[in-house]
Amino acid sequence: MEFATVRVSTRDAVCSVRLDRPEHGNAINDTMIRDLHEALDQCERSCTVVVVEGGPDVFCQGADLAGYRRADDPGRADYDPSPLYELWTRLATGPFISVAHVRGGANAGGVGFVAACDIAIAGREATFALSEMLFGLYPAMLLPFLRRRIGHQRAHYMTLTTKSVSAEQAQDWGLVDVCADRSGTALAQHLGRLSKVPKEAVASYKRYVSGLEGALHRDREAAVAANREIFTDPRTLERITRFVEHGVYPWERVPVASESPLTTPGGSASRDGRTA
Repeated sequence: MEFATVRVSTRDAVCSVRLDRPEHGNAINDTMIRDLHEALDQCERSCTVVVVEGGPDVFCQGADLAGYRRADDPGRADYDPSPLYELWTRLATGPFISVAHVRGGANAGGVGFVAACDIAIAGREATFALSEMLFGLYPAMLLPFLRRRIGHQRAHYMTLTTKSVSAEQAQDWGLVDVCADRSGTALAQHLGRLSKVPKEAVASYKRYVSGLEGALHRDREAAVAANREIFTDPRTLERITRFVEHGVYPWERVPVASESPLTTPGGSASRDGRTA
């Protein structure tokens, strides 16, 4: 299976999906969302386990802000965030065991992938952050998944502080299930057991659990509406445009022509990656 933004491989009952936009910090764009949906279409028919991973240094740095425009851009009228919510819902409720393998940084939407998956395995170097509030945004789409995973207050704290959370802290909070020095070895050990579970049993169990909770489906409309409101706010789009076009963060008061290094508190955003 060949895709523009992800690499997909299958072996026995395991489908591995690697986010593959390293020059952009594996940032999420519309093409990646479409590729991932198509990959899941193909994998879920015959695979028991779906592994989502990034690169060795960066898992996923969130949304690709270069894809957003000013409020007066006529293309904004067609903006629809629901495919991303549906993608995470498929990872959470689909007829397979979803496993996030995190090395390096997971920021903003990257945390959404982790929160949506059934199991999360992380290297000790991994970090987790929600940087959206620094841009006047908030993580409307991923919060239903994150609150389901770690509870309201911890998700609330991550959102408001924008602080980076270590892999050990993420494990303590329940965002990560396994934190290991050699995360690849830990992943292989899990796959050896998970791949033996009958696929029909996984599908039946996931349907049952999804029916018990039900919150993800109930929250979809509110999450999509909030995200659409955020990304059509002229003030928010002005902050994004300033960052994408000039590399200047919203809280900075430096000349556009300045060549001084710009870094995000906690390292949760990338100047050249243009992500949040």
